Amino acid sequence: MAQRTQETITTPPTVSRCVERITLPASEMPRSWYNVQADLPFRLHPPLSPASGKPVSPAELGRIFPPQLLEQEMSGERSIPIPEEVLDILSMWRPTPLVRATRLERALRTPARIYFKHEGVSPTGSHKPNTAVPQAYYNRQHGILRLTTETGAGQWGSALAFATQMLGMSCRVYMVRVSYDQKPYRRTFMRLYGAEVLASPSTNTQAGRAVLAENPDSPGSLGIAISEAVEEAAGREDTNYSLGSVLNHVLLHQTVIGLEAKKQLALVGEVPDFIYGCHGGGSNFGGLALPFIPDILEGAPLRAVAVEPDSCPTLTRGRFAFDYGDTAKLTPIVKMYTLGHDFIPPASHAGGLRYHGAAPLVSALLDAGVIGAQAVGQSEVFAAARLFARTEGIVPAPESAHAIAAVVRQAEELREEGRSAVILFSLSGHGLFDLAAYEAHLDGKLADFAYPGEAIAASLARLPQVDEPVA
Repeated sequence: MAQRTQETITTPPTVSRCVERITLPASEMPRSWYNVQADLPFRLHPPLSPASGKPVSPAELGRIFPPQLLEQEMSGERSIPIPEEVLDILSMWRPTPLVRATRLERALRTPARIYFKHEGVSPTGSHKPNTAVPQAYYNRQHGILRLTTETGAGQWGSALAFATQMLGMSCRVYMVRVSYDQKPYRRTFMRLYGAEVLASPSTNTQAGRAVLAENPDSPGSLGIAISEAVEEAAGREDTNYSLGSVLNHVLLHQTVIGLEAKKQLALVGEVPDFIYGCHGGGSNFGGLALPFIPDILEGAPLRAVAVEPDSCPTLTRGRFAFDYGDTAKLTPIVKMYTLGHDFIPPASHAGGLRYHGAAPLVSALLDAGVIGAQAVGQSEVFAAARLFARTEGIVPAPESAHAIAAVVRQAEELREEGRSAVILFSLSGHGLFDLAAYEAHLDGKLADFAYPGEAIAASLARLPQVDEPVA
C-alpha cells in the first residue's frame, strides 16, 4: 500500500488563517521533495539515446546535466532532502498562500468550494523558480557557472535568470520567436536579472540556422528552442543545460506546491474532490497533483485533471509513444504523449503551453488511467481569466487560465447537479506580462484554433522507430 505523503504540522498555534486565505509559517515549508516514483505501481520506460536507440548512459546525459540532478531523475527514494541554501532562497516567497475563491464561487452561483494555490507571489511571478533555484544550485555545486535554456511565454526563462543571479551564475535564454516578439517586457525582465535573451530560431546554432534556411519566417517552437540550448550546452565545457518542465527531477522540485496545499487544506478540514492544473510540459500540474497520487492509488474519490489548449493538444490528441524531446533530435528519446517532435503550434496561440510532448511521469499516469486530461479553447480560457480577474482581483497568466476554465466548467456542472465538492487548482502565475493577449481578447481579435487532425497525423508519422525496452 502506498504511503501517505502529508507531513505533520508541528506548529499549529502559529498558523494564521482568515476566512479566505490560508497561510503557513516559514517553519512549515517542506524540507524534502516528494518522489512519486517510489509509489507508482509501474516503472517508467528508460530514456533512449538519440544516437543508438538504446537506454541512454549517464555519460551521455552528463554532457549537459550535473550528476546530482541525474541521481534525482532516476531515484526511487520517496523523500529527497532540500539543501539548506536552496531552502534559504525559496523562503523568500514560500510557503505560498492557499486562497478560497469565494467571490468566484458567488459569481458562478455554485455550491462548490474552490481553492487555489497562489504561485504568482514568487519573485518572477510564477511557480518556475521552485525548480530553477535547485537546478542552478546543483550545477554550481558541480563547478558549472553558466547555463543555457529555452523559454516559451517567458516564465521559465525569467525563473532561471533569477536563480542564476541569486547564485552568482550566468545564463543564455533562447526564447520562442513569436513570444519574443509579442512580449518585449518579458525579455526586459530576464535581462534585468542578467540573462542574455535570443529569439529562436536564431543564427547562433546549427539547429536554428537549419530551421531558418527552410522557413525564414518561422514563429519558432519549444522543440526548436530546446535544440538550440542543448546544442550550445553540449558544445561548451563551461556550460550546462537547464529544463523547466518534463523531466522527473523538475516535477520533483515542484512538489513543494502540493505538499504545502495538503497541509493547508488539512487546517480547514478539507479534502479535494477535484484537482486541476494547466499542462504544457507537466511541471505545474505535476507539482500540485503528484503529492496526491498515493491517495488516488489507495482509492480516494479524487479526480486530478491536466488542462491543455486545443491548439496544442498533446495529452488529449497525441500518442503515447517514444519521441525526441526537441526538433533537431539532440535530446534523449522518451516515452510520452506527443504530437511529434517537429510539431509547431499556431502563432495565434496566446501564452505558453506550446510543447509538443509531455512529462513521462504525467504521460504514464494518464495512460494508466490514474489522472485525466482535457483541452479547452482560447476564447473560453480568456473569458474565464476575465471572470477571475473581476472577481478575485488577480490577472492570471494565460497558462493558469486554462485551469480556471476547467474549474468554471466543473463548478457549473456541480451547480446544475446541486452537489457540493472541493475543487483545488494551481494559479501558476500572474498575467501582468500578457496584457497584449488580454487586449486582443477584449478587442475580439483572439480566435479559437483546434489543431487539424491531418497535421497531427502527419507529424506523428515521423516519430522515431525504436525497439521499445521493457519498463
